[in-house]
Amino acid sequence: MKSMTGFGRASISRLDYQIDIEIKSINHRFLEIVARMPKELNFMELPIKKQLGSQLKRGRVEVYVNFKKSVSGQKELVVNWSLVDEAVHFVTEAKERYAAQPDIDFSASLPQLFASDDFLMIQEQDLDEATIEPLISEAAEAALAELVLNREAEGLRLKEHLLNHVAAFKEAIGQIVVMTDLFEAHYRTRLENRLNEVLGNLVDEPRLLTELAVLLEKADIHEELERLDSHVIHLTKLLEKQEPVGRELDFLIQEMNREVNTIGSKANQLKLSDTVILMKTELEKIREQVQNIE
Repeated sequence: MKSMTGFGRASISRLDYQIDIEIKSINHRFLEIVARMPKELNFMELPIKKQLGSQLKRGRVEVYVNFKKSVSGQKELVVNWSLVDEAVHFVTEAKERYAAQPDIDFSASLPQLFASDDFLMIQEQDLDEATIEPLISEAAEAALAELVLNREAEGLRLKEHLLNHVAAFKEAIGQIVVMTDLFEAHYRTRLENRLNEVLGNLVDEPRLLTELAVLLEKADIHEELERLDSHVIHLTKLLEKQEPVGRELDFLIQEMNREVNTIGSKANQLKLSDTVILMKTELEKIREQVQNIE
């Protein structure tokens, strides 16, 4: 069982590139992956989302990708050779044409021409997608592995807390089962007192039993207790599953909450009501923890 909360980081420095990737995830109803990276790496957005989606099923996942080029790989010298050829040809031809005027040195003008951006230009090297793609994938895989480990560790901690709350919830169910007989006796006494107030000594046993049966039928909670027992068993089994169970757990907690509310509405005896409040409290704690499970 995994939590939806986690963090992973990885760095790779190779082939003139420094790749840094961070992945963090938080709770979310579905899987939502948001990739943040320089625009030069936009071609990697879909591959990264697919890579993460292969191991993550729920949660809002944010991926941060940064890269740097080494100093040697950042820039390159670009020479406009066609223009250089024309300049050299011009100087050669001018020297021949004006050979009779030795005071004119056309060769000295070549360095000045080459200093112009028209001849020589230093520019950023284009990104080599074929080289950087496997590097980013490798870094993303390492960051994802760390994220998954963190989510698993947090999932184990959540499981421990959930089992503690489930145990307290089961104990409360047991208390209600024990009190059910007292609950029925309480209704019988209350009904006898009420009928005596209205009819005095005219109350007969058959009528009392009939009225009591009707009243107990309306307040019977045995079915709800049986369903709660079944739900608790199902919940415990879900906690042992290897695949994501967060959505199923969330639905199951809703069903359990409905059963507890029904018991609370039927059984208004003071001691029983206190136990129902305890069950609701434990169930709410379980629900809060389930919200973090993948």
